[in-house]
Amino acid sequence: MAHETLGNVDLLELSPVRLAEWEEKDGRVVVRRPRPTTRGLRGLADLISYWLSVPRIRLDEVGSATWLLLDGRRTVGEIAQLVRERFGDPLEPVEERTGIFVRTLRYQGFVAYPGWDAVPGDRGATAHSG
Repeated sequence: MAHETLGNVDLLELSPVRLAEWEEKDGRVVVRRPRPTTRGLRGLADLISYWLSVPRIRLDEVGSATWLLLDGRRTVGEIAQLVRERFGDPLEPVEERTGIFVRTLRYQGFVAYPGWDAVPGDRGATAHSG
């Protein structure tokens, strides 16, 4: 998935949306790795990487709570504050940790930043199975 560089954009002000299908199991979120859509040689490489990767990723308690807050309306900064209120000091610096987590989710194609990334329809906030 190609990502436009965000340059000097403040990540804490962006409102990411979910792209990947997911479900809740035993109080944890399980995210399904999306199949690559790229074409050509790059697409072949992406497809091989997809076949060799883990198809589902089970998030921990903090990751699950964060994932559930990624609704396309809340900013990363607002999500970080809610995570801080729920889990407290052990997660400090929570803004940095939340930003890294969301950036990783974007890199993996699990979330997108509307206005920066392609967002198919309005699936981002509602792609849920289970």
